[in-house]
Amino acid sequence: MNSSDSQQPTKKVLFISNGHGEDLNAIQIVKALRQQQPQVEIGAMPIVGYGNAYRNLNIKIIGPTELLPSGGFVYTSTFKLLTDIRSGLFTLLWRQIQAIRQYGADCDAVFAIGDVIVLVGAYLSGKPYMAFTSSSSAYYENRMKFDLVTNWLLKSDRCRQIFTRDLYTAQMLNAQGYSKAICVGLPAMDALEITNKDLQSQPNLPFIALLPGSRLPEAGTNLQLLLDLAIATTPLFPEGVQFYAAVTPNLCAPDRNGIVPLQQLAEQHGWEYHSAGYLIHPKDRLKVRYRYDAFADILAQSDLVAGMAGAAIEQAVGLGKPVIQIPSAGPQFTYAFAEAQMRLLGSSVQTIGTKPATIETITQAAQVIHQTLADAEYLEQCRVNGLERIGGAGGGEAMARIFADLFLKTNLS
Repeated sequence: MNSSDSQQPTKKVLFISNGHGEDLNAIQIVKALRQQQPQVEIGAMPIVGYGNAYRNLNIKIIGPTELLPSGGFVYTSTFKLLTDIRSGLFTLLWRQIQAIRQYGADCDAVFAIGDVIVLVGAYLSGKPYMAFTSSSSAYYENRMKFDLVTNWLLKSDRCRQIFTRDLYTAQMLNAQGYSKAICVGLPAMDALEITNKDLQSQPNLPFIALLPGSRLPEAGTNLQLLLDLAIATTPLFPEGVQFYAAVTPNLCAPDRNGIVPLQQLAEQHGWEYHSAGYLIHPKDRLKVRYRYDAFADILAQSDLVAGMAGAAIEQAVGLGKPVIQIPSAGPQFTYAFAEAQMRLLGSSVQTIGTKPATIETITQAAQVIHQTLADAEYLEQCRVNGLERIGGAGGGEAMARIFADLFLKTNLS
């Protein structure tokens, strides 16, 4: 073989993320990077959960993964943190950091998506890194204040670029001396691929999307509350209203005993389950359709979203949808989580109640849904707010391009 035929050594990069929303953003960057630089070897270290988002793309998981009791939401409760510690949190983190250091030995660069934990991992890899502070925003408190460790890691010479989730945060960081913060969009918006599935919706009736979240068993409990909300809302629309639940595939897949969780949940609460994609409540003559494979289509066609989720609510706001939230008992979608999400996402989101939902809460939420859909001025405000707080698609492609330009097309020696 002639020397001219020899190829440059394969570049090797690592993505570190810590949570469902962070993983969702990360894989959009990964997908774009694969298209732009197909020869690059990509590894991933999901700090929270099993990293199924990466596994579904056949991305190599470089270290141990485990689903701890809190699901990564230790910041909402000291009790949850203690439960995770008893379940081996520190041991798991130590093993993950060791895997990052080992992979980093011959890695070219690291992309960290999340908070201080992923930044620590990126730094300990020994390699230059970029950071997407996906869980931080100046909208929370109209200022940016990081802990001392995060502050030091973001200002490190090895941190070559800081991506923020919104323009306001980038402007605030640069004004505070970080100098390398930019906003190119939220990669999670790139995941909304419309498939034009036939949802059998009626174009002249209000279309309400139900988003119960994706983590079991909480998603099942949340769906029960949203079905109660559908029952309470229907009488307020004498000319008709339609509901469509975007459910996690796990709710529709038979368990080892052949039981479909959605069927069991429905029948326990007075609903008839139909595998063709709908539930019937005989007493109220109400039909609620469901699908696990048409999230983007359901969101796009909806006039309003009733949700108890994280990243999915952000995507709904990005599409200009009004969102009604009702808190649950958690562990994720508590009032504390919902309230923080209101500060992050602005006027598009209304949270009903400050404690786990009751009959009174659900009744009030139904009334707010009716009022919201009749308020044309507010609906237009939601469209404007969504562009400001979230922006459109393209963030993943832009982040991948900047990452590649800086680390994969130059000599890092």
